[in-house]
Amino acid sequence: MKKLFKKLKKIMPGKTGLVVAAILLVYAVGVTAAAVIVDGRHVRFYMTGPEELELECFEPYEEPGIYAVSAGSVFGEGKRHLHVETSGNLDNTKLGEYTIKYTTRYLLQEYSTERKVKVVDKIAPVLELKYQEGYQATWMTGYQEEGYTATDNYDGDLTDKVESRLEDNRMVYTVTDSSGNTTTMVREPLYTQGKPEIILEGGSEISLNASLSFNDPGYSAKDSMGNDMTQLVQVTGEVCPYKAGSYELTYSIQSQTGDTVTAKRTVTVLPVNNPDIVSPDVNTIYLTFDDGPGPYTSKLLDILAKYNVKVTFFVTGANSKYFDQIGRAYREGHSIGVHTYSHNYKSIYSSEDAFFQDFNAVEDLIYQQTGSYTQLCRFPGGSSNTVSSFNPGIMTSLAASLTDMGYQYFDWNVSSGDAGETTDTDTVAKNIIDGCSGRRASVVLQHDIKDYSVNAVEQVIIWGLNNGYVFRALDVSSPHAHHSINN
Repeated sequence: MKKLFKKLKKIMPGKTGLVVAAILLVYAVGVTAAAVIVDGRHVRFYMTGPEELELECFEPYEEPGIYAVSAGSVFGEGKRHLHVETSGNLDNTKLGEYTIKYTTRYLLQEYSTERKVKVVDKIAPVLELKYQEGYQATWMTGYQEEGYTATDNYDGDLTDKVESRLEDNRMVYTVTDSSGNTTTMVREPLYTQGKPEIILEGGSEISLNASLSFNDPGYSAKDSMGNDMTQLVQVTGEVCPYKAGSYELTYSIQSQTGDTVTAKRTVTVLPVNNPDIVSPDVNTIYLTFDDGPGPYTSKLLDILAKYNVKVTFFVTGANSKYFDQIGRAYREGHSIGVHTYSHNYKSIYSSEDAFFQDFNAVEDLIYQQTGSYTQLCRFPGGSSNTVSSFNPGIMTSLAASLTDMGYQYFDWNVSSGDAGETTDTDTVAKNIIDGCSGRRASVVLQHDIKDYSVNAVEQVIIWGLNNGYVFRALDVSSPHAHHSINN
Protein backbone atom coordinates (compact mmCIF):
# COMPACT_ATOMS: atom_id res chain seq x y z
CA MET A 1 0.00 0.00 0.00
CA LYS A 2 2.89 2.38 0.84
CA LYS A 3 4.48 1.75 -2.52
CA LEU A 4 1.10 2.55 -4.16
CA PHE A 5 0.91 5.86 -2.17
CA LYS A 6 4.40 6.89 -3.26
CA LYS A 7 3.67 6.20 -6.89
CA LEU A 8 0.43 8.21 -6.79
CA LYS A 9 2.23 11.17 -5.15
CA LYS A 10 4.75 11.27 -7.95
CA ILE A 11 1.91 11.22 -10.49
CA MET A 12 -0.19 13.81 -8.65
CA PRO A 13 2.28 16.05 -6.68
CA GLY A 14 0.60 18.41 -4.23
CA LYS A 15 -2.70 16.51 -4.41
CA THR A 16 -2.47 14.36 -1.36
CA GLY A 17 -6.29 14.29 -0.79
CA LEU A 18 -7.00 13.07 -4.25
CA VAL A 19 -4.35 10.43 -3.88
CA VAL A 20 -5.96 9.17 -0.72
CA ALA A 21 -9.40 9.09 -2.36
CA ALA A 22 -8.09 7.15 -5.31
CA ILE A 23 -6.49 4.64 -3.06
CA LEU A 24 -9.70 4.19 -1.13
CA LEU A 25 -11.69 3.76 -4.35
CA VAL A 26 -9.37 1.07 -5.64
CA TYR A 27 -9.60 -0.61 -2.31
CA ALA A 28 -13.39 -0.47 -2.23
CA VAL A 29 -13.73 -1.84 -5.74
CA GLY A 30 -11.45 -4.64 -4.95
CA VAL A 31 -13.26 -5.44 -1.77
CA THR A 32 -16.69 -5.36 -3.58
CA ALA A 33 -15.47 -7.58 -6.40
CA ALA A 34 -14.10 -9.95 -3.84
CA ALA A 35 -17.42 -9.86 -1.97
CA VAL A 36 -19.41 -10.56 -5.17
CA ILE A 37 -17.27 -13.52 -5.98
CA VAL A 38 -17.35 -14.89 -2.47
CA ASP A 39 -21.09 -14.12 -1.89
CA GLY A 40 -22.29 -15.31 -5.31
CA ARG A 41 -24.49 -12.26 -5.78
CA HIS A 42 -27.35 -12.67 -8.29
CA VAL A 43 -30.93 -11.56 -8.90
CA ARG A 44 -33.94 -13.26 -7.41
CA PHE A 45 -37.48 -12.74 -8.87
CA TYR A 46 -40.68 -12.93 -6.85
CA MET A 47 -43.95 -13.42 -8.82
CA THR A 48 -47.40 -12.69 -7.53
CA GLY A 49 -49.68 -15.43 -8.80
CA PRO A 50 -48.72 -18.61 -10.69
CA GLU A 51 -45.98 -18.89 -13.26
CA GLU A 52 -48.59 -20.38 -15.61
CA LEU A 53 -52.06 -18.92 -15.63
CA GLU A 54 -55.20 -19.06 -17.78
CA LEU A 55 -57.02 -16.06 -19.14
CA GLU A 56 -60.61 -16.35 -20.43
CA CYS A 57 -60.73 -14.98 -23.94
CA PHE A 58 -61.80 -11.36 -24.26
CA GLU A 59 -61.07 -10.67 -20.62
CA PRO A 60 -58.41 -7.95 -20.08
CA TYR A 61 -55.07 -9.15 -18.82
CA GLU A 62 -54.13 -7.72 -15.44
CA GLU A 63 -50.52 -8.21 -14.44
CA PRO A 64 -50.43 -10.06 -11.10
CA GLY A 65 -47.12 -8.38 -10.23
CA ILE A 66 -43.42 -9.21 -9.84
CA TYR A 67 -40.33 -7.74 -8.11
CA ALA A 68 -36.62 -8.53 -8.10
CA VAL A 69 -33.90 -8.24 -5.47
CA SER A 70 -30.22 -9.07 -5.29
CA ALA A 71 -29.31 -12.13 -3.31
CA GLY A 72 -26.21 -13.95 -2.13
CA SER A 73 -25.18 -16.78 0.10
CA VAL A 74 -23.23 -14.63 2.56
CA PHE A 75 -24.97 -11.28 2.73
CA GLY A 76 -28.47 -12.52 1.84
CA GLU A 77 -31.07 -10.53 -0.08
CA GLY A 78 -30.82 -6.86 -0.75
CA LYS A 79 -33.60 -4.70 0.59
CA ARG A 80 -33.90 -2.56 -2.48
CA HIS A 81 -36.22 -3.73 -5.33
CA LEU A 82 -34.50 -3.72 -8.63
CA HIS A 83 -36.16 -2.12 -11.63
CA VAL A 84 -37.99 -4.78 -13.72
CA GLU A 85 -39.09 -4.32 -17.30
CA THR A 86 -42.03 -6.32 -18.74
CA SER A 87 -42.31 -7.40 -22.41
CA GLY A 88 -44.35 -9.76 -24.58
CA ASN A 89 -47.36 -9.66 -26.97
CA LEU A 90 -50.58 -11.08 -25.55
CA ASP A 91 -53.77 -11.12 -27.66
CA ASN A 92 -56.79 -11.89 -25.49
CA THR A 93 -59.02 -12.26 -28.57
CA LYS A 94 -57.19 -15.33 -29.84
CA LEU A 95 -56.84 -18.64 -28.12
CA GLY A 96 -53.29 -19.72 -27.55
CA GLU A 97 -50.30 -19.66 -25.22
CA TYR A 98 -48.36 -16.46 -24.70
CA THR A 99 -45.13 -15.58 -22.84
CA ILE A 100 -44.66 -12.54 -20.58
CA LYS A 101 -40.95 -11.78 -20.05
CA TYR A 102 -39.55 -9.89 -17.03
CA THR A 103 -35.99 -8.40 -17.27
CA THR A 104 -33.65 -6.53 -14.86
CA ARG A 105 -29.94 -5.60 -14.84
CA TYR A 106 -27.61 -6.02 -11.89
CA LEU A 107 -23.82 -5.61 -11.70
CA LEU A 108 -23.60 -5.25 -15.45
CA GLN A 109 -25.53 -8.49 -16.04
CA GLU A 110 -29.08 -9.06 -17.40
CA TYR A 111 -31.47 -11.35 -15.57
CA SER A 112 -34.91 -12.49 -16.74
CA THR A 113 -37.78 -14.85 -16.02
CA GLU A 114 -41.07 -15.72 -17.76
CA ARG A 115 -44.74 -16.23 -17.03
CA LYS A 116 -46.91 -18.40 -19.34
CA VAL A 117 -50.37 -17.05 -20.07
CA LYS A 118 -52.85 -19.33 -21.84
CA VAL A 119 -55.86 -17.63 -23.42
CA VAL A 120 -58.71 -20.16 -23.16
CA ASP A 121 -62.41 -20.51 -23.86
CA LYS A 122 -64.19 -22.29 -21.02
CA ILE A 123 -67.59 -20.69 -21.45
CA ALA A 124 -70.19 -23.06 -22.93
CA PRO A 125 -72.38 -21.93 -25.82
CA VAL A 126 -75.77 -20.39 -25.12
CA LEU A 127 -78.61 -22.58 -26.42
CA GLU A 128 -82.13 -21.17 -26.66
CA LEU A 129 -85.24 -23.19 -27.58
CA LYS A 130 -88.11 -21.58 -29.46
CA TYR A 131 -91.75 -22.36 -28.77
CA GLN A 132 -94.71 -21.96 -31.10
CA GLU A 133 -97.84 -20.90 -29.30
CA GLY A 134 -100.54 -23.56 -29.28
CA TYR A 135 -98.39 -26.25 -30.88
CA GLN A 136 -98.99 -29.83 -29.66
CA ALA A 137 -97.06 -32.85 -30.85
CA THR A 138 -98.67 -36.28 -31.21
CA TRP A 139 -97.14 -39.74 -31.19
CA MET A 140 -98.53 -40.47 -34.63
CA THR A 141 -97.19 -37.39 -36.40
CA GLY A 142 -94.06 -37.03 -34.31
CA TYR A 143 -92.53 -33.79 -33.11
CA GLN A 144 -92.15 -31.00 -35.65
CA GLU A 145 -89.17 -28.88 -34.64
CA GLU A 146 -90.16 -25.43 -33.35
CA GLY A 147 -86.67 -24.03 -33.69
CA TYR A 148 -83.61 -23.08 -31.65
CA THR A 149 -80.52 -20.87 -31.72
CA ALA A 150 -76.99 -21.37 -30.40
CA THR A 151 -74.28 -18.73 -29.92
CA ASP A 152 -70.80 -18.90 -28.45
CA ASN A 153 -68.66 -16.11 -27.00
CA TYR A 154 -65.71 -17.21 -29.16
CA ASP A 155 -67.17 -19.09 -32.17
CA GLY A 156 -70.20 -16.89 -32.67
CA ASP A 157 -73.31 -18.46 -34.27
CA LEU A 158 -73.37 -22.24 -33.74
CA THR A 159 -77.01 -22.87 -34.66
CA ASP A 160 -76.03 -25.14 -37.53
CA LYS A 161 -73.90 -27.21 -35.13
CA VAL A 162 -76.81 -28.15 -32.86
CA GLU A 163 -77.58 -31.87 -32.74
CA SER A 164 -81.03 -33.11 -31.68
CA ARG A 165 -82.33 -36.56 -30.84
CA LEU A 166 -85.53 -38.12 -29.50
CA GLU A 167 -85.25 -39.87 -26.14
CA ASP A 168 -88.26 -41.22 -24.23
CA ASN A 169 -90.75 -38.64 -25.40
CA ARG A 170 -88.18 -35.85 -24.97
CA MET A 171 -86.18 -33.94 -27.53
CA VAL A 172 -82.56 -33.53 -26.43
CA TYR A 173 -80.42 -30.79 -27.99
CA THR A 174 -76.62 -30.63 -27.77
CA VAL A 175 -74.12 -28.12 -29.11
CA THR A 176 -70.33 -28.09 -28.65
CA ASP A 177 -67.96 -25.22 -29.42
CA SER A 178 -64.48 -25.48 -30.90
CA SER A 179 -62.96 -25.67 -27.42
CA GLY A 180 -65.07 -28.68 -26.44
CA ASN A 181 -67.52 -26.82 -24.21
CA THR A 182 -70.96 -28.45 -24.43
CA THR A 183 -74.44 -27.25 -23.65
CA THR A 184 -77.43 -29.59 -23.46
CA MET A 185 -81.10 -28.70 -23.22
CA VAL A 186 -84.22 -30.86 -23.09
CA ARG A 187 -87.69 -30.19 -24.43
CA GLU A 188 -90.25 -32.31 -22.56
CA PRO A 189 -92.74 -33.85 -22.62
CA LEU A 190 -93.26 -33.79 -26.34
CA TYR A 191 -96.51 -35.66 -26.79
CA THR A 192 -99.84 -34.59 -25.40
CA GLN A 193 -101.23 -37.71 -27.09
CA GLY A 194 -99.12 -40.66 -26.06
CA LYS A 195 -98.47 -44.00 -27.66
CA PRO A 196 -101.54 -46.02 -28.66
CA GLU A 197 -102.37 -49.33 -27.05
CA ILE A 198 -103.33 -52.37 -29.10
CA ILE A 199 -105.87 -54.65 -27.43
CA LEU A 200 -106.21 -58.23 -28.70
CA GLU A 201 -109.68 -59.73 -28.48
CA GLY A 202 -109.49 -63.27 -27.19
CA GLY A 203 -106.09 -62.71 -25.59
CA SER A 204 -102.50 -63.10 -26.68
CA GLU A 205 -102.70 -66.91 -26.82
CA ILE A 206 -105.48 -68.87 -28.49
CA SER A 207 -105.94 -72.47 -29.53
CA LEU A 208 -108.20 -73.86 -32.24
CA ASN A 209 -108.80 -77.05 -34.09
CA ALA A 210 -107.34 -77.46 -37.54
CA SER A 211 -109.75 -76.28 -40.23
CA LEU A 212 -109.90 -74.82 -43.71
CA SER A 213 -109.87 -71.20 -42.53
CA PHE A 214 -108.76 -68.97 -39.66
CA ASN A 215 -110.81 -66.03 -38.46
CA ASP A 216 -108.91 -63.56 -36.32
CA PRO A 217 -110.78 -62.91 -33.03
CA GLY A 218 -110.20 -59.20 -33.61
CA TYR A 219 -108.32 -56.27 -32.14
CA SER A 220 -108.67 -52.58 -31.38
CA ALA A 221 -106.35 -49.64 -30.74
CA LYS A 222 -106.71 -46.31 -28.96
CA ASP A 223 -104.35 -43.53 -28.00
CA SER A 224 -104.18 -41.90 -24.57
CA MET A 225 -106.85 -39.37 -25.57
CA GLY A 226 -109.29 -42.14 -26.48
CA ASN A 227 -108.99 -41.67 -30.24
CA ASP A 228 -109.77 -44.83 -32.19
CA MET A 229 -106.68 -45.96 -34.14
CA THR A 230 -107.84 -49.47 -35.05
CA GLN A 231 -107.76 -48.74 -38.77
CA LEU A 232 -104.03 -48.06 -38.55
CA VAL A 233 -103.16 -51.53 -37.22
CA GLN A 234 -101.12 -53.70 -39.59
CA VAL A 235 -101.15 -57.48 -39.08
CA THR A 236 -98.15 -59.57 -40.13
CA GLY A 237 -97.54 -63.27 -39.85
CA GLU A 238 -99.62 -66.17 -41.08
CA VAL A 239 -101.67 -68.95 -39.57
CA CYS A 240 -101.92 -72.12 -41.60
CA PRO A 241 -105.29 -73.28 -40.26
CA TYR A 242 -105.17 -76.72 -41.85
CA LYS A 243 -101.77 -77.69 -40.43
CA ALA A 244 -101.24 -78.39 -36.73
CA GLY A 245 -98.56 -76.19 -35.17
CA SER A 246 -97.85 -72.90 -33.41
CA TYR A 247 -98.01 -69.59 -35.26
CA GLU A 248 -97.31 -65.98 -34.29
CA LEU A 249 -99.18 -62.90 -35.46
CA THR A 250 -97.84 -59.38 -34.92
CA TYR A 251 -100.18 -56.39 -34.71
CA SER A 252 -98.45 -53.04 -35.09
CA ILE A 253 -98.97 -49.32 -35.58
CA GLN A 254 -96.09 -47.29 -36.95
CA SER A 255 -95.86 -43.54 -36.52
CA GLN A 256 -94.73 -41.19 -39.25
CA THR A 257 -91.35 -41.01 -37.54
CA GLY A 258 -90.84 -44.78 -37.55
CA ASP A 259 -91.71 -45.46 -33.90
CA THR A 260 -93.73 -48.65 -33.51
CA VAL A 261 -96.23 -50.08 -31.05
CA THR A 262 -96.76 -53.83 -31.28
CA ALA A 263 -98.75 -56.67 -29.76
CA LYS A 264 -98.21 -60.35 -30.46
CA ARG A 265 -100.60 -63.27 -30.51
CA THR A 266 -99.68 -66.95 -30.51
CA VAL A 267 -102.14 -69.19 -32.36
CA THR A 268 -101.90 -72.92 -31.72
CA VAL A 269 -103.59 -75.13 -34.30
CA LEU A 270 -104.54 -78.47 -32.79
CA PRO A 271 -105.31 -81.66 -34.71
CA VAL A 272 -108.91 -82.85 -34.57
CA ASN A 273 -109.51 -86.16 -32.82
CA ASN A 274 -110.65 -88.54 -35.53
CA PRO A 275 -113.17 -91.29 -34.80
CA ASP A 276 -112.12 -94.89 -34.90
CA ILE A 277 -112.78 -96.87 -38.07
CA VAL A 278 -115.70 -99.26 -37.65
CA SER A 279 -115.59 -102.45 -39.65
CA PRO A 280 -119.04 -103.41 -40.99
CA ASP A 281 -120.76 -106.37 -39.36
CA VAL A 282 -121.95 -107.73 -42.72
CA ASN A 283 -120.58 -107.73 -46.24
CA THR A 284 -120.94 -104.13 -47.27
CA ILE A 285 -120.57 -102.35 -50.60
CA TYR A 286 -119.81 -98.63 -50.61
CA LEU A 287 -120.53 -97.39 -54.13
CA THR A 288 -118.72 -94.09 -54.75
CA PHE A 289 -118.98 -91.80 -57.76
CA ASP A 290 -116.35 -89.22 -58.78
CA ASP A 291 -116.33 -86.18 -61.08
CA GLY A 292 -120.06 -85.39 -60.97
CA PRO A 293 -122.56 -84.03 -60.96
CA GLY A 294 -123.20 -84.49 -64.65
CA PRO A 295 -125.87 -85.31 -67.21
CA TYR A 296 -126.34 -88.86 -65.88
CA THR A 297 -126.48 -88.05 -62.16
CA SER A 298 -130.25 -87.61 -62.16
CA LYS A 299 -130.75 -91.04 -63.78
CA LEU A 300 -128.39 -92.58 -61.22
CA LEU A 301 -130.35 -91.03 -58.35
CA ASP A 302 -133.57 -92.47 -59.78
CA ILE A 303 -132.04 -95.98 -59.84
CA LEU A 304 -130.75 -95.62 -56.29
CA ALA A 305 -134.13 -94.38 -55.07
CA LYS A 306 -135.83 -97.40 -56.73
CA TYR A 307 -133.83 -99.78 -54.53
CA ASN A 308 -133.36 -97.39 -51.55
CA VAL A 309 -129.60 -97.73 -51.91
CA LYS A 310 -127.36 -95.01 -50.45
CA VAL A 311 -124.01 -94.12 -52.05
CA THR A 312 -121.33 -91.44 -51.89
CA PHE A 313 -120.69 -88.67 -54.40
CA PHE A 314 -117.23 -87.04 -54.53
CA VAL A 315 -118.22 -83.91 -56.43
CA THR A 316 -116.47 -81.32 -58.58
CA GLY A 317 -117.23 -77.84 -59.92
CA ALA A 318 -116.89 -78.89 -63.55
CA ASN A 319 -120.60 -78.79 -64.55
CA SER A 320 -122.46 -75.84 -63.03
CA LYS A 321 -125.57 -76.83 -65.01
CA TYR A 322 -125.99 -79.85 -62.72
CA PHE A 323 -125.03 -78.37 -59.33
CA ASP A 324 -128.61 -78.83 -58.11
CA GLN A 325 -128.12 -82.59 -58.23
CA ILE A 326 -125.75 -82.25 -55.27
CA GLY A 327 -128.62 -80.91 -53.18
CA ARG A 328 -130.96 -83.63 -54.41
CA ALA A 329 -128.47 -86.38 -53.57
CA TYR A 330 -127.95 -84.93 -50.09
CA ARG A 331 -131.67 -84.66 -49.41
CA GLU A 332 -132.17 -88.27 -50.54
CA GLY A 333 -129.70 -89.49 -47.92
CA HIS A 334 -126.54 -89.88 -49.92
CA SER A 335 -123.12 -88.77 -48.64
CA ILE A 336 -121.38 -85.83 -50.31
CA GLY A 337 -117.59 -85.53 -50.34
CA VAL A 338 -114.98 -83.18 -51.80
CA HIS A 339 -113.16 -84.32 -54.93
CA THR A 340 -111.80 -81.27 -56.76
CA TYR A 341 -113.22 -78.12 -58.29
CA SER A 342 -110.99 -77.97 -61.37
CA HIS A 343 -109.48 -81.45 -61.64
CA ASN A 344 -106.35 -79.72 -62.96
CA TYR A 345 -103.58 -81.87 -61.47
CA LYS A 346 -100.77 -79.46 -62.28
CA SER A 347 -102.56 -76.62 -60.58
CA ILE A 348 -104.01 -78.27 -57.49
CA TYR A 349 -100.84 -80.17 -56.64
CA SER A 350 -98.53 -77.19 -57.18
CA SER A 351 -98.68 -76.28 -53.45
CA GLU A 352 -100.72 -76.88 -50.32
CA ASP A 353 -102.24 -73.41 -50.62
CA ALA A 354 -103.29 -74.12 -54.21
CA PHE A 355 -104.81 -77.45 -53.19
CA PHE A 356 -106.84 -75.94 -50.38
CA GLN A 357 -108.04 -73.02 -52.50
CA ASP A 358 -109.48 -75.61 -54.85
CA PHE A 359 -110.71 -77.69 -51.90
CA ASN A 360 -112.45 -74.69 -50.30
CA ALA A 361 -114.23 -73.92 -53.55
CA VAL A 362 -115.82 -77.38 -53.52
CA GLU A 363 -116.70 -77.10 -49.82
CA ASP A 364 -118.43 -73.80 -50.54
CA LEU A 365 -120.31 -75.40 -53.40
CA ILE A 366 -121.44 -78.26 -51.16
CA TYR A 367 -122.56 -75.80 -48.49
CA GLN A 368 -124.53 -73.77 -51.03
CA GLN A 369 -126.37 -76.88 -52.18
CA THR A 370 -126.80 -78.71 -48.87
CA GLY A 371 -126.54 -76.13 -46.09
CA SER A 372 -123.66 -77.98 -44.44
CA TYR A 373 -120.03 -78.85 -44.98
CA THR A 374 -118.61 -82.35 -45.30
CA GLN A 375 -115.76 -84.27 -43.70
CA LEU A 376 -115.30 -86.68 -46.59
CA CYS A 377 -112.92 -86.29 -49.52
CA ARG A 378 -111.10 -88.14 -52.23
CA PHE A 379 -107.85 -86.95 -53.75
CA PRO A 380 -107.87 -86.44 -57.51
CA GLY A 381 -106.07 -89.53 -58.76
CA GLY A 382 -106.23 -91.05 -55.26
CA SER A 383 -103.66 -90.75 -52.50
CA SER A 384 -101.31 -93.07 -54.39
CA ASN A 385 -101.24 -90.90 -57.52
CA THR A 386 -97.94 -90.16 -59.26
CA VAL A 387 -99.20 -87.21 -61.28
CA SER A 388 -98.18 -85.01 -58.33
CA SER A 389 -94.58 -86.22 -58.40
CA PHE A 390 -93.46 -82.88 -59.88
CA ASN A 391 -93.95 -81.52 -56.31
CA PRO A 392 -92.09 -83.99 -54.05
CA GLY A 393 -93.82 -84.79 -50.75
CA ILE A 394 -97.05 -82.94 -51.52
CA MET A 395 -99.31 -85.97 -51.03
CA THR A 396 -97.76 -86.89 -47.69
CA SER A 397 -98.22 -83.35 -46.48
CA LEU A 398 -101.78 -83.03 -47.76
CA ALA A 399 -102.83 -86.33 -46.20
CA ALA A 400 -101.49 -85.18 -42.83
CA SER A 401 -103.21 -81.79 -43.09
CA LEU A 402 -106.58 -83.28 -43.98
CA THR A 403 -106.30 -85.71 -41.10
CA ASP A 404 -105.40 -82.84 -38.71
CA MET A 405 -108.62 -81.09 -39.77
CA GLY A 406 -110.76 -84.13 -39.07
CA TYR A 407 -111.38 -84.99 -42.71
CA GLN A 408 -111.40 -88.60 -43.81
CA TYR A 409 -109.96 -89.21 -47.24
CA PHE A 410 -111.04 -92.34 -49.10
CA ASP A 411 -109.34 -94.33 -51.81
CA TRP A 412 -110.90 -97.57 -53.13
CA ASN A 413 -110.28 -101.29 -53.14
CA VAL A 414 -112.57 -102.13 -56.05
CA SER A 415 -112.23 -100.43 -59.46
CA SER A 416 -115.05 -100.52 -62.01
CA GLY A 417 -112.60 -99.91 -64.84
CA ASP A 418 -114.73 -97.02 -66.15
CA ALA A 419 -111.82 -94.56 -66.07
CA GLY A 420 -110.25 -95.82 -69.29
CA GLU A 421 -110.11 -99.59 -69.11
CA THR A 422 -113.54 -100.18 -70.65
CA THR A 423 -116.64 -98.42 -71.95
CA ASP A 424 -118.81 -101.54 -71.84
CA THR A 425 -121.59 -101.59 -69.27
CA ASP A 426 -121.51 -105.34 -68.68
CA THR A 427 -117.74 -105.26 -68.22
CA VAL A 428 -118.09 -102.49 -65.68
CA ALA A 429 -120.72 -104.49 -63.79
CA LYS A 430 -118.58 -107.64 -63.90
CA ASN A 431 -115.49 -105.74 -62.62
CA ILE A 432 -117.48 -104.49 -59.64
CA ILE A 433 -119.11 -107.82 -58.86
CA ASP A 434 -115.84 -109.72 -59.12
CA GLY A 435 -114.10 -107.16 -56.91
CA CYS A 436 -116.77 -107.21 -54.23
CA SER A 437 -117.31 -110.97 -54.12
CA GLY A 438 -116.33 -112.34 -50.73
CA ARG A 439 -115.04 -108.97 -49.43
CA ARG A 440 -116.34 -107.68 -46.10
CA ALA A 441 -115.96 -103.96 -47.01
CA SER A 442 -115.83 -102.95 -50.66
CA VAL A 443 -115.17 -99.30 -51.59
CA VAL A 444 -116.01 -99.13 -55.31
CA LEU A 445 -114.70 -96.44 -57.68
CA GLN A 446 -117.10 -95.27 -60.41
CA HIS A 447 -117.82 -92.03 -62.30
CA ASP A 448 -121.37 -90.73 -62.68
CA ILE A 449 -120.32 -88.67 -65.72
CA LYS A 450 -119.99 -91.98 -67.65
CA ASP A 451 -123.34 -93.27 -68.93
CA TYR A 452 -122.06 -96.83 -69.34
CA SER A 453 -120.96 -96.84 -65.73
CA VAL A 454 -124.29 -95.48 -64.48
CA ASN A 455 -126.07 -98.13 -66.59
CA ALA A 456 -124.15 -100.86 -64.74
CA VAL A 457 -125.32 -99.80 -61.28
CA GLU A 458 -128.68 -101.59 -61.33
CA GLN A 459 -127.00 -104.91 -62.18
CA VAL A 460 -124.61 -104.48 -59.28
CA ILE A 461 -127.41 -103.60 -56.85
CA ILE A 462 -129.55 -106.60 -57.86
CA TRP A 463 -126.55 -108.93 -57.53
CA GLY A 464 -125.60 -107.53 -54.16
CA LEU A 465 -129.06 -107.67 -52.68
CA ASN A 466 -129.55 -111.22 -53.96
CA ASN A 467 -126.26 -112.33 -52.40
CA GLY A 468 -126.67 -110.87 -48.93
CA TYR A 469 -124.74 -107.63 -49.38
CA VAL A 470 -125.82 -104.29 -47.98
CA PHE A 471 -125.16 -100.94 -49.63
CA ARG A 472 -124.13 -97.98 -47.49
CA ALA A 473 -122.92 -94.43 -47.91
CA LEU A 474 -119.55 -93.55 -46.45
CA ASP A 475 -119.16 -91.66 -43.18
CA VAL A 476 -116.11 -90.63 -41.10
CA SER A 477 -115.95 -94.04 -39.40
CA SER A 478 -116.17 -96.10 -42.59
CA PRO A 479 -113.19 -98.10 -43.87
CA HIS A 480 -110.86 -95.79 -45.76
CA ALA A 481 -109.44 -98.30 -48.27
CA HIS A 482 -106.24 -96.21 -48.21
CA HIS A 483 -103.56 -96.80 -50.82
CA SER A 484 -99.86 -96.47 -50.13
CA ILE A 485 -98.82 -92.85 -50.66
CA ASN A 486 -96.15 -92.63 -53.38
CA ASN A 487 -95.26 -88.98 -52.93
